[in-house]
Amino acid sequence: MMTLTEKQLVLPENSGVRGVTGVDAARQWCRARRIEDVECIIPDQAGVARGKLMPTEKFFGGHPMTLPASIFTQTITGDYPEEEEAFTEGLTDGDLLFRPDFSTLAIVPWASDPTAQVIHDAFHKDGTPFEIAPRQVLRRVIELYAKRGLKPVVAPEMEFYLVKPNVDPDYPLEPPVGRSGRPERARQAYSITAVNEFEALFDDVYEFSEAQGLEIDTLAHEDGTAQMEINLRHGDPVELADQVFLFKRTIREAALRHNMYATFMAKPIADEPGSAMHIHHSVVDIETGQNVFSAADGSHTPAFLSYIAGMQTYIPRVMCMMAPFVNSYRRLSRNTSAPINVRWGYDNRTVGLRVPLSDPEDRRVENRVPSSDANPYLAIAASLACGYLGLAGGLEPDKPQEGPNKDPVFTLPRSILDAVRLLENTPELVDIFGETFVRTYRAIKETEFETFMGVISAWEREYLLLSV
Repeated sequence: MMTLTEKQLVLPENSGVRGVTGVDAARQWCRARRIEDVECIIPDQAGVARGKLMPTEKFFGGHPMTLPASIFTQTITGDYPEEEEAFTEGLTDGDLLFRPDFSTLAIVPWASDPTAQVIHDAFHKDGTPFEIAPRQVLRRVIELYAKRGLKPVVAPEMEFYLVKPNVDPDYPLEPPVGRSGRPERARQAYSITAVNEFEALFDDVYEFSEAQGLEIDTLAHEDGTAQMEINLRHGDPVELADQVFLFKRTIREAALRHNMYATFMAKPIADEPGSAMHIHHSVVDIETGQNVFSAADGSHTPAFLSYIAGMQTYIPRVMCMMAPFVNSYRRLSRNTSAPINVRWGYDNRTVGLRVPLSDPEDRRVENRVPSSDANPYLAIAASLACGYLGLAGGLEPDKPQEGPNKDPVFTLPRSILDAVRLLENTPELVDIFGETFVRTYRAIKETEFETFMGVISAWEREYLLLSV
């Protein structure tokens, strides 16, 4: 049955493209769009969308949705850590209550039937927020800023590759064929022509995004073959993390429509650049609305330098949240565009922390360390926590990097196991994220690593098979 368009309907008040306030407005929103099903979505620790699909009548039936707490301990391979390692005192795999955040209500534009989606938050049975849910971890960090009268503002940038469908994981990925009938064979950084090769796909991306109320700031071709970058507008950290979470899903769906894959792996192709999720940060005073990084005369403030110092000090200790998989550390290598340390500089893309050119009111710092495979809620939470500790401690950074950063020293961990140990052994970060989250996250990552160690690579067969 054909669905009436919004132009054919008289939509209720408080019924924009994305988000409403309250269950009554949500019910009217769905009725106006003839919504048949609702996707109840929960971002897990890997940033994967978990949840349930419900008929609209059941969704508004008055009964809270429940799911087992173990959805927040599942690894990327679908396994679970040993229960005694994953769950700390007082946490068992009972059901959690999930409540919709109606500010995220939007249609699912690629669905065959009229379908809505809404992100849910997790709660214990007593109504307290579930402490290891990624959205709650991010909110916990934002509350630290609020207690100081501050509000963080972020703007993420996502890099990703378009590739041919790859149904056999033993074969390397290849670039897709564009509208010319030929795949890319050379680097095409910032090429409009190269973007236009996939014009039909990006038309769908923009259409899907507009239908969901997601705001794309810019789209550009990056350094890698068929590597793209989408920048989002700056705003509230939870809202922007939601948008990254939904954009990843949107881009994958659009690519599938055009017989391609979109991958956010940090290093999907051996000889190509890795993919990052750069995060721009600024902090405003809640009372005045002023950027605390800039003084009245337009110069930078001590708070600005302390924020950078906090990121320099603590980013290596939260790397497991910014680079969460074994593959993430393949991106971080010498003589590439990816950082290997946390030097900083003004308008310098060779360092881990870049201060872009801007007016004083827009002064910000760009964290270039996180990879695009990171859970946006956790990566943003980790990055904000580093800056917060710098502000709270009045830390001072080293001197800004002048010219290309040729420092060959790794100050970032080289593996996921090193990274989780750094987090677990930093008391101030454990205090921010909570011991339950840190111990559970460590157990997940160790389990994933053990799964990875069960796979024999082509390198081992090539160089060890007949030589050792």
